[in-house]
Formats: sequence, C-alpha cells, structure tokens
Amino acid sequence: MSLEVIEAQTGEQPVATILIMHGLGADGRDFVPVAEQLDLSSVGPVRFLFPNAPILPVTINGGYQMPAWYDILGADLTAGQDEKGMRQTQAAVNKLIERETSRGMPANRIVVAGFSQGCAMALMAGLRYPERLAGIMGLSGYLPLAHTLAAERSAANEGLPVFLAHGKRDDVVPLAAATATRDALTTQGYPVDWHAYDMEHSVCMEEIADMNQWLLGVLAQPAA
Repeated sequence: MSLEVIEAQTGEQPVATILIMHGLGADGRDFVPVAEQLDLSSVGPVRFLFPNAPILPVTINGGYQMPAWYDILGADLTAGQDEKGMRQTQAAVNKLIERETSRGMPANRIVVAGFSQGCAMALMAGLRYPERLAGIMGLSGYLPLAHTLAAERSAANEGLPVFLAHGKRDDVVPLAAATATRDALTTQGYPVDWHAYDMEHSVCMEEIADMNQWLLGVLAQPAA
C-alpha cells in the first residue's frame, strides 16, 4: 500500500521532517492549518508530510467507506482491533520514513505525529521503527496493540521522546484510553510530555503552543 502525500516546506533545504496523520474520515489537508501556526524558524526550514489514508469500509459506521488508517470494529477501541489493517498502515508509514531518509533526511530528524487514528498509527509505527527518530507526537489517540509493544518495540528508539495530548471531554477516544497509553509508555521507559485540555475531540490553541515548544526541544538536537 502506497500513500498519497501532501507536502509543504517552510524553506529551502529543510533540516527536519514532520509527518502528520489525520483522523478518521478526514484527509491530509486537515492538519495543514495547524502546521501553519507552528513557528519552528529557530530550528531551520522544515518539511511537512500530510499523507491521505486509504478509503476503507468502517464497521462502526455501518461499513460506510471513508478515509481510514484501519477498520474500527466497535466503540471499545481496544476490545477488538483490526491488526491486519494496522500492520498494513505501519508498513506504509515505514515506506514514507524511508523515502525521507533516501532524500537525505536523517531518521533522527523525523517526527512522526497524528490525531486520533493517526495518533494510534504514529505510536505503532514510531515505537517499532528500526532507526532512531526525533520523536512521536500523539494527539487525542491511544496505543494500539499495546500487548505486543514490549516484544516488538525498537531498541533504536528506546527512550524516544513522546508528546501526548488529549481533551478532558473527549467522547470519541475516552480520556482513560489516553492516560492508559501514557502510563504504558512511561512504564516502558519512554519520556512522555503529557497534556490534558478542557476540550472535546479536537485541537486547541494552548495545545498548539505546547506542541510548538516540544518540537523545538526535540529538533534542537543536531543530526547524527
């Protein structure tokens, strides 16, 4: 599976890449306005990648076909998971990262990020990626296939910085799923920068400011 990608750069010869995956039913354009509000000028030019999810039938929505990184089988996101779909998307995300490194971007200058379903895939792919990344940024999501992480996580990304943010009134991905994700990652030694906001299943300005500060920190490190 190959993914269509929207690209944007803040200048010539970018020194970092941020790959952002949208949520269920959206597309790559969804997070372009958020990226435009980030000020990473002190780091240097940045390339943004906004991939489009494939069109899939989604069980929880009556089989209606829509952009989705994987199928959602029911309201309990962790009770039954579309492992096959998740692993297919993981492979596609790996290919996007590999494309960036083939263009000359070191893996440790790449941040993998996402919202909701995109957050789940950022965590799944990033924590298992075989080369050291810059970090993972997860918004309003959860840790998929959590029971396999200990066996499958990448040694290269041990201790990888993770930014997690969630709405306290989220009725799509419950706050409890996000705190469980935070606790699971912390237990396995990942430094988690955790934030909870008075919002629903969305993004707020305070969150964007916190994302900006975290990105400046993880991208301040020079390339290997």
